[in-house]
Amino acid sequence: MNRLGRWCARHRWLVIGTWVAVLIVAVVLGRSVGGETSLVFEVPGAESQQAFDLLEDRFPQRSGDTTDIVFAAADVRAPDVTQQVGALIAALALLDHVDSVSDPYATDSRTISQQATVGFATVQFDQRGTELPDEVIDDLKALVADANRDGLQVEAGGRAIQFSEIEGPGGRSERIGLAVAVIVLLVSFGSVVAMGLPLITALFSLGVALSILDVLANAMELSDFGPRLATLVGLGVGIDYALFIVSRFRAALHEGLAVGDAVGRAMDTSGRAVVFAGLTVVISLSGMLLMRVPIVQALAVGVGVAVVVVLAATLTLVPATLGLVAHRIDSWRVPGLHRDESAHRNSGWFRWSRMVQHRPWPFAIVGTLLLVALTIPVFSMRLGSADAGSDPISQTSRRAYDLLAEGFGPGFNGPFLVAAELPAGGDLTPLETTMDAIAAERGVAAVSPITVNAAGDTAIASVFPTTSPQDEATRELLDRLRSGVIPSIDSSGLVVHVGGVTAVFEDLGTTLADRLPVFIAAVIGLSFLLLMVVFRSIVIPIKAAVMNLLSIGAAYGVMVAIFQWGWGKDLIGLDATGPIQSFIPMLLFAVLFGLSMDYEVFLLSRIREEYVRSGDNATAVADGLAATARVITAAAAIMVAVFGSAALAEDRTTKLFGIGLATAIFFDATLVRSLLVPATMELMGKANWWYPSWLDRLTPQINIEGAVHQDPELSSVDPPEPELVS
Repeated sequence: MNRLGRWCARHRWLVIGTWVAVLIVAVVLGRSVGGETSLVFEVPGAESQQAFDLLEDRFPQRSGDTTDIVFAAADVRAPDVTQQVGALIAALALLDHVDSVSDPYATDSRTISQQATVGFATVQFDQRGTELPDEVIDDLKALVADANRDGLQVEAGGRAIQFSEIEGPGGRSERIGLAVAVIVLLVSFGSVVAMGLPLITALFSLGVALSILDVLANAMELSDFGPRLATLVGLGVGIDYALFIVSRFRAALHEGLAVGDAVGRAMDTSGRAVVFAGLTVVISLSGMLLMRVPIVQALAVGVGVAVVVVLAATLTLVPATLGLVAHRIDSWRVPGLHRDESAHRNSGWFRWSRMVQHRPWPFAIVGTLLLVALTIPVFSMRLGSADAGSDPISQTSRRAYDLLAEGFGPGFNGPFLVAAELPAGGDLTPLETTMDAIAAERGVAAVSPITVNAAGDTAIASVFPTTSPQDEATRELLDRLRSGVIPSIDSSGLVVHVGGVTAVFEDLGTTLADRLPVFIAAVIGLSFLLLMVVFRSIVIPIKAAVMNLLSIGAAYGVMVAIFQWGWGKDLIGLDATGPIQSFIPMLLFAVLFGLSMDYEVFLLSRIREEYVRSGDNATAVADGLAATARVITAAAAIMVAVFGSAALAEDRTTKLFGIGLATAIFFDATLVRSLLVPATMELMGKANWWYPSWLDRLTPQINIEGAVHQDPELSSVDPPEPELVS
């Protein structure tokens, strides 16, 4: 790392020029040959997937998704209304990928409310809504918007419409997060130049990463949420990683090192910690690829690409720019904010550490109890997918949802789809008996007539619950139909699957809930092994694993309290509560594990650095915390700002992801790193560094502390080049 940093600083124009060329090429390719992202909510092996596969094979014209065109008027049967609705239906039928549009005024339809104030027509696509070209959805929404007249309200609902209204990356929330990051960096560094370097690196690498994702969308399914989440994570880790290296570089300069030596030290210490933390995030995300759930795999790829590009830029572009600015790193100072990082024993953090170490038991108990209390709501977490009723009223999908609920009941926003393989000869009697039993079940509002395919071997029907798609009662009804009602019918030769969009999300939540503990155990086990090898300690990785679980558990608890229980939901513009998006906990854990390891490694590597040099555990802890706490606090404040700004996004998933990350980072940097770490390390004393000799011989040596600063002759080994000195 020392040699890499010096080489990049010495050949700074080559490195910077290469990154500029990479950015230009990536952006050009992304805009010219970039593919389309989608949301493929497949759950291999689940019953909802079996229903879809059956329809795709035998009833392809009904295997696509549907969109409801909902209209409301004082009397939807009035001649002028029927004429306008008829014209809209005719126009919709001409759109690409539209197989059919139902007639809401057909004599056998149930698509006009009893009061005749609300009606709906169903648009049947030949593809899943998440796979449809954007142009099709845009044209549909434009036709619906044009159909609105005085006395007639027309809205478009359904998952395809709901997902099309997700805000892309670069929105208002990210801009606010960046503005806060600028302020934090200015306060931390007291210099405009030093503030600018982490921002430039993050934005530069993010531009490359998003363009790469555009190109990758041609070769694989990438989630619509991917670029948005990649933007949040890319900005956060990009600024943080660069912040750590720039801070160590400035500290080295303030100690009197030459520019080349300062770059080498920063890369050989903070750079090593950054590599370790970044690779840990990537490894964690790679574990999500083994979950065999497409949406989870797509999100892991999106965020993983962002982290890899950020890591590459941090290790090359940052030392190159440091070599370019050299001593001008402290230029354009902000009055009253400039500080010398090398005088950390005079800081308040050193005094804070000593105070915690003086009374370790009270601080350890209070910090642990706070995290445990915040974790309690986790035991009430329900995984699923919030429906359009949780979206802002400004979106047409939300207004369509409300109209359907008003006219027909909330269950009409998420019907189940019964897909059946008929007995030989196409006898419908067993299916009719089954549908009669379903219609009589508690919680069922209505069932649709049975539709048979041309071959006569497959039939479908819709089941409308009395409750909304995200209601717990709807999930219970689905379970009863699958495990009780349908199997109890004597239907020889009939094979029935209950699917539909609502069932897909329930199956996705169940699948991920079953696999989440295994994933968490694997990640925690990996963290234990990595920290054990790096710090040559048994106690430190155990303590880190427990603290990681507590901080992430507390973040999960906050998510449940806000998004599921509704505590403070109005403060973030959330209209309604609902289940936790099923893929969020797994994705959060993978990302947060790496980010918390980032702070853990940055802090503990400095503590171990001091311990190896002095052999005094208490002093090493105080020195390590004092030397890193200001940087960790600044880094955490930036991440909290960037992630927390997602609360201003319109879509619920982005709010959920951002608030989960922000709260976990806040707890990790405050209660864990600044309170529990010094308290518990004081209590454990020299036992922190116990490592059996036999284990020491078996495990490889991995040095992330570096040794540059321990060599008193360092500055004469590699004299600074003239061009690196301002």
